[in-house]
Amino acid sequence: MAGKRKENEAGSSNDLRADVLRVLGVLKVATADQIQRLSLPHLTYRHTLKPTPAKRKEARTASHRAALNDLRRHGLAIDGGRTRRSEETRLLTKDGLAAAAIELDREMEEMGGMPKSAGRSGASHAMTVNETVIALIRPKPDLNKVMEEPAEAVAAAQAAVDASDGIGTLASYATEVALPVKGTWKNPGLGSVRADIVLTAPQAGVPLLFIEVDNCTEEAALIAAKFDKYLRFFLRKEKDTDGFESPLWRTRWSAPAEEYERVHPPVLLVFHEVGPRSAKHQMTRVADLTRHHWQGRWHPKGGYHSYDRRIPIVATTLEELREHGPAGPAFWRFGRGHRQPLLDAIGNPRRGTYLARRQAEREEERRRGEKEAAEREARRPVCTECGQKFTDDRWEAIGYSCGWGERESHPHLCEDCQGRAVAAAARAEADERERQEQERLRREAEEQAAAQKAGGWLSRFRP
Repeated sequence: MAGKRKENEAGSSNDLRADVLRVLGVLKVATADQIQRLSLPHLTYRHTLKPTPAKRKEARTASHRAALNDLRRHGLAIDGGRTRRSEETRLLTKDGLAAAAIELDREMEEMGGMPKSAGRSGASHAMTVNETVIALIRPKPDLNKVMEEPAEAVAAAQAAVDASDGIGTLASYATEVALPVKGTWKNPGLGSVRADIVLTAPQAGVPLLFIEVDNCTEEAALIAAKFDKYLRFFLRKEKDTDGFESPLWRTRWSAPAEEYERVHPPVLLVFHEVGPRSAKHQMTRVADLTRHHWQGRWHPKGGYHSYDRRIPIVATTLEELREHGPAGPAFWRFGRGHRQPLLDAIGNPRRGTYLARRQAEREEERRRGEKEAAEREARRPVCTECGQKFTDDRWEAIGYSCGWGERESHPHLCEDCQGRAVAAAARAEADERERQEQERLRREAEEQAAAQKAGGWLSRFRP
């Protein structure tokens, strides 16, 4: 025990340190409170009898703060300054990022970079990115670990469990991911864009989603300009392992195969109204400036908009995301007049309905065709000689639909049996002709012999 204590002076466990590494490996810079809410959400409902919110937070984050201190002593984490609420932030060192990659089972190239504000006082953008990830995941507490708490705490934990689910797990997310318009994944060229968050949760219906976060401090024109870079990235192609060219992003992330339309991956904008600008105004302005990227074309026959070669752009606020979650009506798809759940907003439900209807019609045609084929097969003639079913050509040749025997000599026989029957009939006819010829020759011979005999007898009486 003394040896373990010496190695980890703050007394943290291996599991806790691994939790911290995973969270910081994804978020890059975070507070102990954010780490706790993501990794052990049941602690949020513990220590409720402490006299003040500060005391409660101190108690519920104590274990993770100890793990952070031990990681700092081992050179895996460093202090990252304080937030505007005076909360300490921590971030990983280069060695810490490598250790986190092992915990997350990721290659270093997949870990993403450090946020621009990492290590600076405030880190307000990084904190909003973290809160967006937490709001999307909506971590559920383990009720078994809060049952001894006061009734109010248990009820709050139960409400969190009963609330709508989030999307994915911590491993589904990556932050500060470079999207190279030129250069490589590891060394992106100038003009490339960095996604604040990349979400990959195909099991939840989100194969790939890029997320941009704004504290309502950035001008709408600058946000809109990012989509020019996104488009350049989406259009960039590279030869895949099979030797065929495909979009560069498909060489790193999986997504459904393109069918009829080549829609680019969706981008979600999350606005947090802490800056001087209005979130609603930001959304409206960005939508106007990016219309050429997202506007679809009406498909009158199908009753839906086609977004071929377009970027689905969706917007929400952090407050709405926290309140409703991904399954709630918190997301505005640019070009639509109402709010939707995330899956509907990034998708094209009307097109899905049209394609499902088309598929159902094709399936009905297939079943009808199979039924008609079965009925026709039941009517197919069978050879009375060998029992084989007629081929389509034979069936047509005998003029089945026009009456038996009008075109063929043996309509009840298959083609092979007919050939043998015709050959047998021809041989029989030839044999009969030969027999008749032999009979004729025999009669003629008999008649000639009889005539000769009669002539010899009469010659006796001639003078």
